[in-house]
Amino acid sequence: MKILFVASEAYPLVKTGGLGDVVYSLPHALHARGADVRLVLPGYRALLRQLDQVRLLGWLEVRGAEGIVSARILETRHPDYAFPLWLVDCPALFDREGNPYVDESGRDWPDNAERFAVFARVAALLAQDALDLGWQPAVVHTHDWQSGLVAAFLAEQPARPKTVFTIHNLAYGGNFTHSDFVRLQLPGHWWSSEGVEFHGGFSMLKAGIVYADAVTTVSPTYAQEICTPEFGCGLDGLLRSRQYKLHGILNGIDTTIWNPSTDTHLPARYSVGRIQPGKRRNKEALLEHFLPLVDDAAMRAPLLGLVGRLVEQKGVDWVLAAIPVLLAETDVRLVLLGSGQAVYEKKLTRLAKQHPERLFVKIGYDEPLAHLIEAGADLFLMPSRFEPCGLNQMYSLRYGTPPVVFRTGGLADTVVDANDTTLEDATATGFVFETSGAPAFLAAIHRALDLYRQLKQWRRLQQTGMRQSFDWSESAGHYLALYSI
Repeated sequence: MKILFVASEAYPLVKTGGLGDVVYSLPHALHARGADVRLVLPGYRALLRQLDQVRLLGWLEVRGAEGIVSARILETRHPDYAFPLWLVDCPALFDREGNPYVDESGRDWPDNAERFAVFARVAALLAQDALDLGWQPAVVHTHDWQSGLVAAFLAEQPARPKTVFTIHNLAYGGNFTHSDFVRLQLPGHWWSSEGVEFHGGFSMLKAGIVYADAVTTVSPTYAQEICTPEFGCGLDGLLRSRQYKLHGILNGIDTTIWNPSTDTHLPARYSVGRIQPGKRRNKEALLEHFLPLVDDAAMRAPLLGLVGRLVEQKGVDWVLAAIPVLLAETDVRLVLLGSGQAVYEKKLTRLAKQHPERLFVKIGYDEPLAHLIEAGADLFLMPSRFEPCGLNQMYSLRYGTPPVVFRTGGLADTVVDANDTTLEDATATGFVFETSGAPAFLAAIHRALDLYRQLKQWRRLQQTGMRQSFDWSESAGHYLALYSI
């Protein structure tokens, strides 16, 4: 089966979040099952700089905001990819420094509507073999709002491929104005409540939902949640009307990259049969990263880790409320890695300066440190208000670091709460709280700290988590079945 993936990021070339991880891992899982895959990405400056050799496939001209835009289509082979990558090289739109979606101040690029409309137009033409390459997909699989228009451009084409649109996070809708719609000369019949119109503007994500043949989300629970007003971001009515084509398929993780027994980022590797020596050495290394001297008290104290975006969705305000209480009432240490809203970055940095021996904060992203936190922490904090799937809780389980999570989305689908029943039958893997807010989050942490002191129970909890299977093989099978419907 020929499958064309269309996305705005892919690890390790360009990544801002879990989308990049999925767009790397899922196509490889499908390739391993015999699929013939191509991946189309925008030709960002930072991405092109990483390539050694490229081949020009041809030029495509499509409509932009001010007239016709020329895009050079490049093909490259990258050592981390088992299949060819196609790049849409359009310097006026993608040759710029910084984040793919926002400028250095965190504001959306003002021409994002044009950037991703042009990208979608080009991808739709490639899906129709507009360059006469002799390769035409049976399925075009697009991801999030940045590629939401692809299905719309293909919808009315004869003998077109099947289209699948995956929602990684409904909260990011790709919403633009009616004037953007007009300037881009998008088809007038799209402008309706049954098309792309959304509260007086238009939504690229809505286009994907409306026009794709199948819509997926990244966990079964999230597929149910987004059909409710609480999680639907104003699209719940549309999604309820499209439930016949809505599927929740849990993301997997790359178990070659995230494997504590082979992870080259770790000073000590370990497995489910021999957890403690490796965890202890990694904890020591993690503390040494922040402290000039690591004493016995620091090693004995529970170490709580967090890796993620510092935004409200991730419950960072609950974390900020919990930290002073934990520092006052327990002996825990905490290490946090991430970036996001400036107000959260400043508050965490200020708290860390006030408690340099117990609270360690690094603003930004550091892949080796992220691996070391997963391996060296005793508990992992992930109190997201909503979480379409989440990957870090699965990394944590695999690394023997029980997560503390709110029961929502993919967190509900992957973490089993440690209570009397689940501890007795050895199905518990972490700590789940049911009520949103800092008090319930704190109560879950205290439950975890109580169990941490019960060595035998704690070891069994770690082992159960490490034995969970979160690789892509099962999910890839679900996608192949969906493609074939």
